[in-house]
Amino acid sequence: MSERPPTVVLVGTLDTKGVEYAYLRERLELHGVRSLLVDVGTLGPPLAEPDIDRRAVAAAGGVDIDELARAGDRGRAVGAMAAAAAILVRRLHEEGRCDGVLAAGGSGNTAIATSAMQALPVGVPKLMVSTVAAGNTRDYVGGSDVMLMASITDIAGVNSISARILANAAAAMAGMVSAPPVELPEQRPLIAATMFGVTTPCVTAAREALEARGYEVLVFHATGTGGTAMEGLVASGYIAGVLDITTTELCDWLVGGVLPAGPERLEVAGRHGVPQVVSLGALDMVNFGARDTVPPQFESRTLYVHNPSVTLMRTTPEECAELGRTIAQRLAGARGPTALFVPLRGVSAIDVDGGPFHDPAADAALFDALREHVTANVELHELDLDINDPAFAAAMVSKLVAYLEGGP
Repeated sequence: MSERPPTVVLVGTLDTKGVEYAYLRERLELHGVRSLLVDVGTLGPPLAEPDIDRRAVAAAGGVDIDELARAGDRGRAVGAMAAAAAILVRRLHEEGRCDGVLAAGGSGNTAIATSAMQALPVGVPKLMVSTVAAGNTRDYVGGSDVMLMASITDIAGVNSISARILANAAAAMAGMVSAPPVELPEQRPLIAATMFGVTTPCVTAAREALEARGYEVLVFHATGTGGTAMEGLVASGYIAGVLDITTTELCDWLVGGVLPAGPERLEVAGRHGVPQVVSLGALDMVNFGARDTVPPQFESRTLYVHNPSVTLMRTTPEECAELGRTIAQRLAGARGPTALFVPLRGVSAIDVDGGPFHDPAADAALFDALREHVTANVELHELDLDINDPAFAAAMVSKLVAYLEGGP
């Protein structure tokens, strides 16, 4: 534990939430934790005295706070202060003045504070008490370890309910920042791998083989946030190599499924020169929720109810061709060693002979587009195997190890 008391940064719109933040600061002090109160409001005067005022926050992001206030555009103000708060809080952490971030509020304060939280490394405590801590919270969490706590009531004064919620949040944050450091075993090189249920045998075999060679494998569920989280760690410099077996998030991004990972998926490792071995896992499917949530325009498509909460839709030859072009385009800019492995007998457990998504024409469209568009910097390996054949996993592992350790 550090000799100095830990410091929690409180990020709040003090023009509306001053009373609540004063209470959070008092609760932290009861636990022996210092705080830095940061004002990210833009409209009315602050209702609590900040340690870092809104002018300093805005300046960190190159924002004219007076012009922002005069404009009176709440959406613009939230966006500008979110970007500025991220810069300021990251700087505070680098200076040793931020051991964790705590915030409370509605959608606006949540957007600003979680932007600041996402700017911090994984492992730094981040807790957001929010009125929108339910439903689709992807924008607030991103690929980070932000924790959301439901506020139950609105953040509008300290009452018999909100006092308990805010006190619990302060106690949780105080516990996290005051806890002894984690004692980690001897560090091994980290490999990031992507997995879906329909590629689990491949990823499991690959993980076991890499662990036997002394690597630590972090497996990410390819659910949109999983791919985003993986690439966030890659960009942060944690990852030695990427085994991107399951690239299905591209399908949802292209077609409109519920699990996209965004427009930079498959570009981050290459941009940072990290060795990567990529495959086509689950490119046969687009993801939706329960069967009755599938959009009407897809009712005539081949659908498969994976479980009561997940319905899969088979990608068409046209979509597969576009996926092939997209993959080739995104790997073209890779600065590090890159290989693409093609499983000619099926890209998922249900895209094999006799499986519900077996579609040779769609797979052929995918493979042909890759052959046509893949660039010279990418090693293309076509194997007459399905993706879950143990030999396919072994081949991918062998190539990644060669990249990392040298060899053919």
